[in-house]
Order: sequence, then structure tokens, then C-alpha cells
Amino acid sequence: MGVITFDLELTSPIPLAKMFKAAILDADNLLPKVLPQAVKSIEVLEGDGGPGTIKLMTFGEGSQYKTAKHKVESLDKENFTYCYSIIEGEVLDTTFEKISYEVKITALPEGGSVLKSTISYFTIGEVDITEEEINAGKEKASAMVKAIEAYLVANPDAY
Repeated sequence: MGVITFDLELTSPIPLAKMFKAAILDADNLLPKVLPQAVKSIEVLEGDGGPGTIKLMTFGEGSQYKTAKHKVESLDKENFTYCYSIIEGEVLDTTFEKISYEVKITALPEGGSVLKSTISYFTIGEVDITEEEINAGKEKASAMVKAIEAYLVANPDAY
């Protein structure tokens, strides 16, 4: 098994606490609203949202995948960190054991926030991920953050 890791950093004008609440704590409700073509629904299969929780994401009509099971690895509301792994679904194919996402949101001194994410692909055997595939993943993550940001700007009292 190998591990391929890359980092992503995105800045936002949305304050730290609001971004964490929307993008992390309420993502199950918000993502299908702001990205319906990508995410049809997210439902909790077991757990209370904290570590050990298992969620099923059903992808929207615009996706090449149908479903993915996520496991919450950690959630730290005081330090604004969240870690989860995709543990089942077509996205893993026969190539990956799991894909893990570690997210930390910090405040910018001038206001707004920075979302830092480390994405780790745990491969089955030797696998090469191209720069194009990594960039496509970064673009999808960036689009998700921008969609949440646009929703929060348009609905300033939402969170």
C-alpha cells in the first residue's frame, strides 16, 4: 500500500466560525442546496456526527459516481479541525483503500478565513496519480468552498 498526499489552501472573506459551521458542521444539509448537480443528499447511517459516524453521500445527476460512504475520523470544534475518510464507493474503485481529508480552518488577521486541507490517497498496490487528476480534485474542492461562500454572502444571516 502506498500513500499519495497533497495540500490545498483556500482563502475566503467568510469569518472562521461561520465558515466552520456552514462548511463542516452543517455540510450534510448545505451541500445538496448549494451543489445539487454534485451532491443529491448526505445521510447519517450511524453515529451522532462525531468521530466514528458513518455517512452516505449520494451524488447528483452531474457526477460520474453514485454513492460514497464517509467515516468521521475526528471533529474538534474548539480548534476548527475535521477529518473524514471515504471508506466505500465507486470513487475508490479497485485503486484506493480509502481517501482521507484533514481540514483546518483558521482566521485571517484582516478578517475572513483560510481553509487548509491535506488529502491522502491510500492506494492498493502501486498507483500513480497524475498532476491533472490532482488538479481536478483541487478544482472540485475549490468549487465546493466557493459555492458555500456564495451562499453565505447571499444569505448573511444564515449562520
